[in-house]
Amino acid sequence: MTWFMVAVVVVVAAAGLLRWRRPAWYWLSIGVTLATVRVLVRYAAVMDACGLTVPPARWRLALARMAGREVPSPRPPRILRLRPTRTGLVLRLKLRPGQDAFDVAAATDRLRHSFGLYGVTSREVRSGVVEVRMTGYDVLKRVQMPARLDTRPMRIPVALREDGSVHYRDYRAVPHGLTLGATESGKSVYQRNLVAGLAPHHVALVGIDCKQGVELFPLARRFSALADNPDTALELLEALVTYMEEVYQLIRAEQRISIAVPDAEIAADVWDLPEDIRPVPVVVLVDEVAELALYATKEEEKRRDRIITALVRLAQLGRAAGIYLEICGQRFGSELGKGITMLRAQLTGRTAHRVNDETSANMAFGDIAPDAVLAAIQIPAETRGLAIAGDSTGGWHRIRAPHTSLREAVNVCNKHAHLTPDVPALAAFRPATAAVPSARVRLSKTVPATA
Repeated sequence: MTWFMVAVVVVVAAAGLLRWRRPAWYWLSIGVTLATVRVLVRYAAVMDACGLTVPPARWRLALARMAGREVPSPRPPRILRLRPTRTGLVLRLKLRPGQDAFDVAAATDRLRHSFGLYGVTSREVRSGVVEVRMTGYDVLKRVQMPARLDTRPMRIPVALREDGSVHYRDYRAVPHGLTLGATESGKSVYQRNLVAGLAPHHVALVGIDCKQGVELFPLARRFSALADNPDTALELLEALVTYMEEVYQLIRAEQRISIAVPDAEIAADVWDLPEDIRPVPVVVLVDEVAELALYATKEEEKRRDRIITALVRLAQLGRAAGIYLEICGQRFGSELGKGITMLRAQLTGRTAHRVNDETSANMAFGDIAPDAVLAAIQIPAETRGLAIAGDSTGGWHRIRAPHTSLREAVNVCNKHAHLTPDVPALAAFRPATAAVPSARVRLSKTVPATA
């Protein structure tokens, strides 16, 4: 008996150490079995305590009275499927008549506490069917992307959601996006993941980095065009507008509108064109949009108006031409001048990292998901990379991108440099990729010390 107790103590201590140091390993080895048993055993009592049950049918009550049996207990939603995953459990429920998906969403915090799991979220799959995703540990503390990813053209995995699923940046579903975040919030890491994810795809990358190119120019071998100052950015954006008009002319010439052509073959955007003549899609990344909107003189104001006009035109008309915008900045509001609000209205995808004030969070989610504003301002400063992602549907998620160093992003871009398409309209802005000089440039002159 003594040795048995020693063995039990050793196993419990090993499990506790594993849960503390390697929560993912603990979940896959021990936690998933314990959580499954706990959910199945407690299910009926937990649903009743959370108010997710309905009274028994009248005919059941009548039969019980006639037979002199005990009154049937309230009925919880029926379990359609319970599936374990590498981060938690997925519970699919069939709601009873009279129940609503909102009732389950409102009880997620109580379900988390009752089942002893880390987090619980729910979504309606179809009418009367709700999927409850439960995580067994904090998946955002140490982000590990799954080995199998559902990658498609223009659909890039960039982060992990708090429910354990992968957050994708799907440009065909959400053409334009806005990414906000204060200094040292993880915004640059999110951008590196985006560029590294796009690098293996057949896509032209266009970058505008007015911080003298310190963020995007190290990745220049995979970019078809780059601009490092507002003057060059204006020329690049106007060249993109001209290129967009040429693409529309190509679509018009290849629309094939006739009685003999089926409806599905009539071209309305670049993705309806035959693959051999389809223009390469273009993703435009703007590192700091405020540098394009600020001005101090009349000449700079004229340049600023032309830049914002070009961005608005690309946002309004670029989707069908295969041009997608990814706007980044610390703030993005009406204080940047006219046209900014119109541009923001076209940016469907919204991502907000840690912000310095509530107003910045309102700029991202105030018009689409007010609940996400409170979540954005509660991101702690020590959790870099944690962000809130939402879209125009009003839904939002907590996400965190895996840490990607600048060297790792540069290696990915260099590896796929041969995939960089040559767009003739942007040839003048193709970055030079000469070898890095051996001698470092000094920022100050060395002055000898004097007595």
